[in-house]
Amino acid sequence: MSACNYQPPRWLRNPHLQSMLASSRLRLRRGQQLLAASGALTQELILDGGDGVRLQAWHSRPQGAPPKALALLLHGWEGSAESSYMRMTTARLLEQGFDVVRLNFRDHGNTHHLNPGIFHSCRIGEVVNAAADVAQRFAGLPMVAAGYSLGGNFVLRLALHAPAAGVPLLHVASVCPVLDPAITMESIERGPAMYDWYFRRKWTGSLRRKRALFPELADCDDSVLKLDIRALTGWLVDRHTDFGTLQEYFDGYSIAGNKLAALQVPADILMAADDPVIPFTTFDHWQLPANAHLEIARWGGHCGFIENLRGDGFSERWVAQHLAAAVA
Repeated sequence: MSACNYQPPRWLRNPHLQSMLASSRLRLRRGQQLLAASGALTQELILDGGDGVRLQAWHSRPQGAPPKALALLLHGWEGSAESSYMRMTTARLLEQGFDVVRLNFRDHGNTHHLNPGIFHSCRIGEVVNAAADVAQRFAGLPMVAAGYSLGGNFVLRLALHAPAAGVPLLHVASVCPVLDPAITMESIERGPAMYDWYFRRKWTGSLRRKRALFPELADCDDSVLKLDIRALTGWLVDRHTDFGTLQEYFDGYSIAGNKLAALQVPADILMAADDPVIPFTTFDHWQLPANAHLEIARWGGHCGFIENLRGDGFSERWVAQHLAAAVA
């Protein structure tokens, strides 16, 4: 564990401001600008998630010199491949000479039509299979990966499963990963109402889209969509997973305690001490192997780390620098 050198201006040291700006139109425009300025060629991929599952991704390739490596990027819950941090990280990696694949999880982005089953956070198998598909398609390139928030959780679990699945991951980077989902749920419930409102609005909108495409999801009626976030998660677990209880579901994707003890792929992890969604206290008893390094920033909020009025982000540059160093 070490301190991070992120030093935002004083007016950007409020964690709620950082967290809100992270998903603002300002950041969205900045991500669009940076990716467009890269001049990269981008095309859609439909990846094999196994058992008939299809996951969409976007592959960007720098013009000019051949790429030196491939980076797979994973977004947060109810984000997408088009989220500002995904585009900004892609732009930074393109500058470093990477090919970049931005994956959409099931039911994220405009992909609700691809699979009948509903997304939940324990669907790690299809992400591992999709990563294997990416590795096969770009077999000549060294492969690394990064993720944010829930995607940061997924990328660490991907790294955990990669050796057995034959995915040749060399290194991963994770920003503000969800450690203990039960504690994150409590943090959202007890924190400012804007976080509950934001996540519930995004999730219920996604479920409405899914219901419209698959009318057989009759159990997802308007009364269900009015539930609070804990009750709605309970409905998901009861109706659309094989877990017996909400806690069993949370345990299914928790990476807290010693759950990463068997990690073989080197990992760099960035966390903000003032994160209002993932309490820093959850990191106090986190047991990481020697090949995983945790950096702590005093400020940053939840996946913010914003540096200026343009919306530039420290974390996107941090990810690109660490992944580039891993393949140097």
